Amino acid sequence: MYFAWLEDHKNVHEIRGHHVAQLDPLGILEADLDSFVPSDLITTIDKLGFYGLDESDLDRSFQLPSTTFIGGQETTLPLREIIRRLETSYCGHIGVEFMFINNVDQCQWIRQKFESPGIMQFTNAEKRTLLARLIRSTRFEDFLARKWSSEKRFGLEGCEVLIPALKTIIDKSSAAGIDSVIMGMPHRGRLNVLANVIRKELDQIFCQFDPKLEATDEGSGDVKYHLGMYHERINRETDKNITLSLMANPSHLEAVDPVVQGKTKAEQFYKGDTQGKKVMSILMHGDAAFAGQGVVYETFHLSELPSYTTHGTIHVVVNNQIGFTTDPRVARSSPYPTDVARVVNAPIFHVNADDPEAVIYVCRVAAEWRSTFNKDVVIDLVSYRRFGHNEMDEPMFTQPLMYKQIRRQEHVLKKYSDKLIAEGVVTLQEFEEEVAKYDKICEEAYTSSKDEKILHIRHWLDSPWPDFFTAEGEPRSMSCPPTGLDEEVLQHIGQTASSVPLEDFKIHPGVSRILRGRADLVKNRQMDWALGEYMAFGSLLKDGIHIRLSGQDVERGTFSHRHHVLHDQEVDKRICVPMNHLWENQAPYTVCNSSLSEYGVLGFELGFAMASPNALILWEAQFGDFHNTAQCIIDQFISSGQAKWVRNNGIILLLPHGMEGMGPEHSSARPERFLQMSKDDPDHIPEFSGDFEVEQLHDCNWIVVNCSTPANYCHVLRRQTLLPFRKPLIIFTPKSLLRHPDARSSFDDLAKGTKFRRLIPDEGPASQSPDQVKRVIFCTGKVYYELAKERKQQNLERDVAIIRLEQISPFPFDLVGEEADKYANAELVWCQEEHKNMGYYDYVRPRFLTVVANKKHIWYVGRDPAAAPATGNKSTHLNELKRFMDTAFNLSAFQDRDL
Repeated sequence: MYFAWLEDHKNVHEIRGHHVAQLDPLGILEADLDSFVPSDLITTIDKLGFYGLDESDLDRSFQLPSTTFIGGQETTLPLREIIRRLETSYCGHIGVEFMFINNVDQCQWIRQKFESPGIMQFTNAEKRTLLARLIRSTRFEDFLARKWSSEKRFGLEGCEVLIPALKTIIDKSSAAGIDSVIMGMPHRGRLNVLANVIRKELDQIFCQFDPKLEATDEGSGDVKYHLGMYHERINRETDKNITLSLMANPSHLEAVDPVVQGKTKAEQFYKGDTQGKKVMSILMHGDAAFAGQGVVYETFHLSELPSYTTHGTIHVVVNNQIGFTTDPRVARSSPYPTDVARVVNAPIFHVNADDPEAVIYVCRVAAEWRSTFNKDVVIDLVSYRRFGHNEMDEPMFTQPLMYKQIRRQEHVLKKYSDKLIAEGVVTLQEFEEEVAKYDKICEEAYTSSKDEKILHIRHWLDSPWPDFFTAEGEPRSMSCPPTGLDEEVLQHIGQTASSVPLEDFKIHPGVSRILRGRADLVKNRQMDWALGEYMAFGSLLKDGIHIRLSGQDVERGTFSHRHHVLHDQEVDKRICVPMNHLWENQAPYTVCNSSLSEYGVLGFELGFAMASPNALILWEAQFGDFHNTAQCIIDQFISSGQAKWVRNNGIILLLPHGMEGMGPEHSSARPERFLQMSKDDPDHIPEFSGDFEVEQLHDCNWIVVNCSTPANYCHVLRRQTLLPFRKPLIIFTPKSLLRHPDARSSFDDLAKGTKFRRLIPDEGPASQSPDQVKRVIFCTGKVYYELAKERKQQNLERDVAIIRLEQISPFPFDLVGEEADKYANAELVWCQEEHKNMGYYDYVRPRFLTVVANKKHIWYVGRDPAAAPATGNKSTHLNELKRFMDTAFNLSAFQDRDL
């Protein structure tokens, strides 16, 4: 017999069986906040009536639908057995969420993995391997707890099964051809993962607990449960080489997610792994952070975008059922912490972490899913936290009932070892010998860790660049070659930039006009900003440097100036990237519009830049002030990454900046924030014996520039890859200057032997007779052109010198000193268009005073202090501009002021 309701009832188990699955190891909470028992799910005999059945029907046989696998070889089964098998598949220690996936083949694949009778059988050898891994995971935490009882370590107790789970994912993935795994995780269980998954030497981990050890490397270091690691070894299960990398990360939970994805994408790109068959990522999460942090959503939405996909990530949620002290009922609005993953149709496997075999089975399925479909998948390890948020915390303050139960809870290792001993898989003696063996390994490592005299943070580097630095991790030289170019290179790039390299390609008339304008510039040996960028990119591609430019609208450019991707106006989706048609055997150029995300995308590009020093990776903000929604990546990784993790990174941020009356949200890239975090000393002029410019760059944490000419922009981009080390580069880019007739450069400014100008001196009449100059105005960026125009109108070109600071940080003390000496009789003014409490003034003022040994004042000209970065009123903007222009050229403005 076959009733139509059987198909419905089977679907009920598939769709809602997870609601009644036994997922909580503590047995006190439901794993989901929406823990109703569905009325249409037959859980007791009285529910049969819902379908017009009674108890006598339980022994009747029914024809099984073709979409189910519960019958195995059988096509009919008694109703009682049908219900039992469906409950076994969907309502036991595993809860499967997958029926929202709108792909029939994928749903059938998952059904087969969980419905086929006897599919979760393990061999004795597999059980012994699982037990051995559980012993290592558990005894490692026990050892740390014994030796350092008063230290925070964010142990794994309550979810010890994470270690065998990760090792299973890696084993299965290695067997499928993966040879590199990049991981990101929060602090909980990190030391255990380093020790037992990546196999970091235990003595190196233990010496991190020694408070007396001094770090040998530069920088300030980081706490032990934030450090990363890179290790290549043989995978014992597959006998294949595998590289494991755990990214260093800050305490900002989930901030590392997009960084891991970016590094994974880069490794895939450089290996030619276009389908993610060689390189993959594993992300671990906490339950509260997975639900609470918006960057998780941003990262998921990168997962299937062409230029950002890593072809499937395995997400493992260590579900403590609590966030620090916060109960799930006030930590999230969705039933499960994993519901965010449903936005990309990722299957979600909830599993009771006290059932190690169920966990391992789910991990195998997840690894197979990723290698079969190249899509994200989530494993929700429903566990608990045996101690508080950290080992010094008292959880009974806030979760008394939960922690009373936890104190009574038998350890998972005891449960599982008892089970295997009862099954005769191992003897008690064999179990105790395995425990003693690992304890001995820990003791011996502890003893040898006492011999360590110094800490090497370099041992914890997650992205080593062995061919770039010396064996000691130092730059191979301390000089930078000139960044100028041959005339023929400039002409060739210019011609390509102003043409369409493909046949029969119909471009928009407006773009055609732009290309004609470019051609005219090239003919006149001139370049605007877009051409200057083209020269930098094109010449680096010729030298084999891969370039990746990413961000919102970067293909065309927010201000319609770039047009690096041309669109055929008559053939849908037909595009042309002229930059990829410059040279034979050139490096590839990747330019990609991103999703409307800053935090996620900047993190992604930062991760991409970690993979190789021989690449130019740029992220452009739509407007400079939008970087503040990525502030976490800027503060925690870009500014301080080298100090914390000895990690060089050459990422470039392009931040459109300038006061043009466009209102408070489209004016300022907030230079003051970057400058405040620059670590050069305002009160001390550094003494360098070699190349001042390069040594100063080597000692800084990042470089901040505001170029006023296309040539200087080209030079600074080229300098970025020619330096013998890598530093983040922050460039405040123009908006109105993109098309300003005066903001042009001659090809001569890029000629062979030329280089980036950190400061551009006055080259007009004032510089001919410096003794006669009454005022020197120092400035940076766009305001120079407004000052130059005003000076000309007031006929003050002999009385006032205007000097441009192109590199603001590290501060060019040497060049500023030369200019101050040259105009010894003049008063010094700093002019900026930003408000006094913003922009550059607070940064440059003490440095100018150091240069002149506090013997002169540096006067301020610009807008008054304000709360918002700019006015929203155009006429107010113009009045403010006129007011400070008048002050800038009023030569008696500061005569009676007190110093």
